[in-house]
Amino acid sequence: MNTRARRAEAVVNPLVQEIRHNPLLWLLILVPVVVAAQLLNPEAHTLLFVLSVLAIVPLAALLSRATESVASMTGDMIGGLLNATLGNLTELIIALAALRVGQYVLVKASIAGAIVTNALFMLGMSFLIGGLKHHVQEYNQNSARLQAGLLFVATIAMLIPSMLGEVDSAATTAEFTQTLSMGLAVLLIGLYGLGLLFSFKTHREFFGSADHAASGELHWPLGLALGTLAGVTVLIALVSEVFVESVQQAATALGIAPAFVGFIIVALVGGAAEMVSAFSAARKNRLDLSVGIALGSAAQIALFVAPVLVLASYVIGPTPMNLQFWPGAVAMILIATMAASLMTNAGRSAWFVGALLTAVYVIFAMTLYLMPPRVQ
Repeated sequence: MNTRARRAEAVVNPLVQEIRHNPLLWLLILVPVVVAAQLLNPEAHTLLFVLSVLAIVPLAALLSRATESVASMTGDMIGGLLNATLGNLTELIIALAALRVGQYVLVKASIAGAIVTNALFMLGMSFLIGGLKHHVQEYNQNSARLQAGLLFVATIAMLIPSMLGEVDSAATTAEFTQTLSMGLAVLLIGLYGLGLLFSFKTHREFFGSADHAASGELHWPLGLALGTLAGVTVLIALVSEVFVESVQQAATALGIAPAFVGFIIVALVGGAAEMVSAFSAARKNRLDLSVGIALGSAAQIALFVAPVLVLASYVIGPTPMNLQFWPGAVAMILIATMAASLMTNAGRSAWFVGALLTAVYVIFAMTLYLMPPRVQ
């Protein structure tokens, strides 16, 4: 029994030491505070909104640390996919919670916002943060091209029903739009699966990480890293439920436009875990991991999360949801995709490239804050 206790202590000790020596992780105490506040005063929407946002920050940092440990054993490409998947699980849970109560405006805004945030803000800030420390950084351009290509196809799938609904509304019935959206959802999920098969199986030799110097940082045991990933994901999902229930009322109380809430705030909060990982990897000159997280997450949302939400709306939503977005959202997604594709074409990056991508994102954020688009 003593031997088992020692082994368990040896496995968990790195996590305890990390929490003890990282003041940011002390904010984990806010997780039970959020739950208690939700139970004691569920009508305090502004307070719950602020507490839930603050509680997600240390959870994101912990998720980042665990993901880096897994990536050190599996490689940056698999590590990036793992981080994107777990990070998008948070966004999927947020969207499902909104879907269940019929908040389709929030769902669509969060989908579009997550794609734009990952392709512009997360990628741009990774280039900026990494470039300020390492002057010039390199990464595998084949992987970036693949993710940008997948994202472009998904953008076309969102553009068609949105464009038809605007241009020829008399000839496009709700039944036609819904049937088209369902078919496109199935197609996109299949395409995402083919992309994984292509990059991890049939042509994996083209997608290896660029060589980087070892950071010298001690990584957690695989069991601890995977256990932490699972536990933190559950906690983020729990806090996200509180966030979804409070965000709309809090935004109204604070005078924030609904489109800005879905497109910017929900996307930033939902992608907090991925951003911490991407920024940390960029500072450590592991830009393959950063690019994999940013573009991989954007592609996964467009080709997997959005279609899953369309299909799930038939089961848990008041009415089926389609892929018809308002024109401004589609335009922003298309511009973000083209900008990310253009900036990652060379396989090399410096801080000014990141500044350019981030500036495009700021333009979108300012526009939505000052003049929200008309939502369908």
